Amino acid sequence: MSDIKFRSDVTVELVRASADDSDVLFAARVSTQGEQTLEKAAAGQDAGIDEKRDKGLINYLMRDRHGSPFEHNSMTFYVQAPIFVFREFMRHRIASYNEESGRYKQLDPVFYVPGSDRNLVQVGKTGHYEFLPGSAEQIALVEQESRTASTHAYESYLRMLDAGVAREVARIVLPLNIYSSMYVTMNARSLMNFLSLRTKREGTHFPSFPQREIEMVAEKMEAFWAELMPHTYAAFNANGRVAP
Repeated sequence: MSDIKFRSDVTVELVRASADDSDVLFAARVSTQGEQTLEKAAAGQDAGIDEKRDKGLINYLMRDRHGSPFEHNSMTFYVQAPIFVFREFMRHRIASYNEESGRYKQLDPVFYVPGSDRNLVQVGKTGHYEFLPGSAEQIALVEQESRTASTHAYESYLRMLDAGVAREVARIVLPLNIYSSMYVTMNARSLMNFLSLRTKREGTHFPSFPQREIEMVAEKMEAFWAELMPHTYAAFNANGRVAP
């Protein structure tokens, strides 16, 4: 049997991007300058000449929720994470997705096990609760049961494949903590919507309480975006991390 691997992290890589603060500026200024913006864009002018003015315009757009200028850019990420993260991710119908398929390839024996720093205990009722650290016994139990269940499930999967059962049938015994991979492409406006719901930050206008595993993905995506569009990112944070 293939060696089973256990992970407690996620992978996020920026594959390609056409995303810059100038994309927001040209898109916004076309409303008042028309084709002049095209000439300036071709000449590499306007954006960057007056940084204070540029930052002010981006902040105004973010503050007053003029969202469409933030859509004229694109980022493609490669993500490896447990399947239960992807099922939450794809609730966001604001991106393009392509995921590896258990119908067409044998899934790799890589499974997620929470790290020892992952909060395990839910306190409170639905809609008003918090997660607290688990005891040493609970941490050990989660790790042991996750490893045991994953190993047994993958063994069952392989037995069916070896017996000639189709991949799309054999995969039904695999648990949600098996890793999958996907490409996801979105623009900055969509990413801000995702981050506003899938990260927990102080000072947000609308606090969110995401599951930790999808927040791990969101944090890595956010770090890439912050480098690509620093003025847009700063305005997003300054205005309560609300998607325009």
